[in-house]
Amino acid sequence: MSRAEMEQLGWDQCDVILVTGDAYIDHPSFGMALVGRLLEAQGYRVGIISQPDWHSVDPFRALGKPRLYFGITAGNMDSMVNRYTADKKPRSDDAYTPNGEPNKRPDRAVSVYAQRAREAYPGTPIIIGSIEASLRRIAHYDYWSDKVRKSVLTESKADLLIFGNAERALVDMTKRLDAGESIKDIKDLRGTAFMVPLGWMPSEEWGVHNSTRVDIPGRIDPHPDPYAMAKEDKKECASENAAPEPEVKPIRIMTREERQAMAKEKHNRTVVRLPSYDVVKDDPVMYAHASRVFHLESNPGNARALVQQHGDRDVWMNPPPLPLAMDEMDNVYDLNYARAPHPSYGDANIPAWEMIRFSVNIMRGCFGGCTFCSITEHEGRIIQSRSEPSILREIEHIRDKTKGFTGIISDLGGPTANMYRLTCKSKEIEETCRRLSCVYPSICVNLNTNHNPLTKLYRKARAIPGVKKILIQSGLRYDLAVRSPEYVKELVTHHVGGLLKIAPEHTETNVLSKMMKPGIGAYEEFRAMFEKYSIEAGKKQYLIPYFIAAHPGTTDEDMLNLALWLKKNNFRLDQVQTFMPTPMAMASAMYHSRRNPLHKVTEDSEVVETPRNQKQRTAHKAFLRYYDPKNWPILRDALRRMGRGDLIGTGERHLIPPYVQGEENFKVSQGKRAMPMLAPGAGKRGGQGLPLPGRGGKPNALTGSMTARATVETKSRPSILDTIKVKKAAPAPAKQGGRPAAGAKAGPAPRGRK
Repeated sequence: MSRAEMEQLGWDQCDVILVTGDAYIDHPSFGMALVGRLLEAQGYRVGIISQPDWHSVDPFRALGKPRLYFGITAGNMDSMVNRYTADKKPRSDDAYTPNGEPNKRPDRAVSVYAQRAREAYPGTPIIIGSIEASLRRIAHYDYWSDKVRKSVLTESKADLLIFGNAERALVDMTKRLDAGESIKDIKDLRGTAFMVPLGWMPSEEWGVHNSTRVDIPGRIDPHPDPYAMAKEDKKECASENAAPEPEVKPIRIMTREERQAMAKEKHNRTVVRLPSYDVVKDDPVMYAHASRVFHLESNPGNARALVQQHGDRDVWMNPPPLPLAMDEMDNVYDLNYARAPHPSYGDANIPAWEMIRFSVNIMRGCFGGCTFCSITEHEGRIIQSRSEPSILREIEHIRDKTKGFTGIISDLGGPTANMYRLTCKSKEIEETCRRLSCVYPSICVNLNTNHNPLTKLYRKARAIPGVKKILIQSGLRYDLAVRSPEYVKELVTHHVGGLLKIAPEHTETNVLSKMMKPGIGAYEEFRAMFEKYSIEAGKKQYLIPYFIAAHPGTTDEDMLNLALWLKKNNFRLDQVQTFMPTPMAMASAMYHSRRNPLHKVTEDSEVVETPRNQKQRTAHKAFLRYYDPKNWPILRDALRRMGRGDLIGTGERHLIPPYVQGEENFKVSQGKRAMPMLAPGAGKRGGQGLPLPGRGGKPNALTGSMTARATVETKSRPSILDTIKVKKAAPAPAKQGGRPAAGAKAGPAPRGRK
């Protein structure tokens, strides 16, 4: 982190310098710590430049010139997602910065940092990575500029891009550079991408497969008639016009195994050429086609190399990295982490650290394939799990070494809470499968859904001395969980802290089909089990569902039906999410192209309804918080436009009340989730009785009527969440920018939404 630390260690130069957009926290949940410790374990001297001021080149010279290379990352999050909301408004804080301070990283941080590092020490290899680089390795739709942008390799001028969890590629590359090999010659590592001359091939044995042969977009040109007579060319002599004698080859009888081996060898030496950047930037249909082909070539067992033209050069992408075996995962997570922020931050509060400091990552990857999520594009669909001993050791390290531990492990999870050790029943089938999801449209018959290893892990973890409780905060895949009732019982009885967050995302089938999510019936099945086991345990516990507004495929009617479902089930959501198109996600391709890349893409294929204008996106979000007075004017306009003005009224069948004077001053009740029905200061007599005007009276808060002592019967039940008794919170610290300042407590965030 500083020259002074280098001097204390006796270093005159770092072998590798890592540049990150996050505060440096030496914990395996943070990418820079994992990469740094991994390289350190290989014997390399690693320096960290955290959140440098990109306006000057000087911070990039703080540790001197690295002997081998600069490693550049935006941090644990994509910098644009980190800095902007779904409405493209700047965020007021940054969870990965001391005290949550915003504006400590630039837009598109990978490109900016790489350019500055190149300026600091020209000629030093620049290696880019992290989720931001992974999701921008090909031409991609950029939501914030509303256009298709080139690969990040072209903008950053980096020598190599490492995508996904590519520990092997990182170590191999570092060793080869250390041995004197040029970065320009390292082009055979899985999980890497780089720029090459147009038409470059690794060797003469390689062939090109045009992507349109995989998924033919648009009009198909007619095949030539093989029986048509060719016109005679009388300008040349007959001997020159004659066809060459066919080469006679002897017939060779090959075994099935030999044919398969030959086909596999040919497959592994074939690159799929995607439509060029110049094509996809102007043709949404071809963009959707490229997205579909890209995702079809994502299984590391059968994925081929991809290439895409950018001007007079190609972006070449090798197949994804092979998943780590269990012992390899253990080696990565058992390294000597300090498990704390760097001492230079003092007592500063780093929100992301507070969220995960008492949690344990037990696995990687996700085979759910949710179209709005980028986990599979980055970590892959093959689940990589740690061993029980490794996980239990980390819990003991937290107990013994992490400051402030009170006996509660906040999470045992990862991208998904309950995919631990779930794999395909057959390695051979797994390596040949080209499904986009193992659980959609139904759970694959070849998928092992046995939750017994996870159940045993939970029992052993909570038996560790000094551990009082273990909570599960990562997203739960409930359609898998219901296949293991014993697991659900274990979870509900011992690992729910009153509320369990799960993510059905929507109720309407046509929307769920664009998300690749199960129908709402799967949620209802899980809810029945959850309630049954909660009663058996003698606990009052509740499910809190997450939903997404304005997802591609969603109509106004779909959001209305969801709002009516929420009211029927007495849910009043506090935090809601509007769909944000992230680079490379399939839902982002739907958003941009208005086509469905889950099926073959043509000019005549299905048109996906896509809420794009801000007015419609705001209305869709308002439906999720139909009880909030701030949303009533928006919803009244939407309902009347939809011809559903009959849902405006004060009865139980109505969604929102009619307009009343002064409603703009109404506030959500202190319980946050309760339905607000009265204006502040409304009369208390009779519950909602209001005196007549002229007698100190005020109009009725819902109807505006002036009837004395009249009550408005809404038959609105209190939210189920209002029945939960919580401890009175301590006085909150002063706020900065509308958010809690340093020291304010924040609940742990789920790692995935499944």
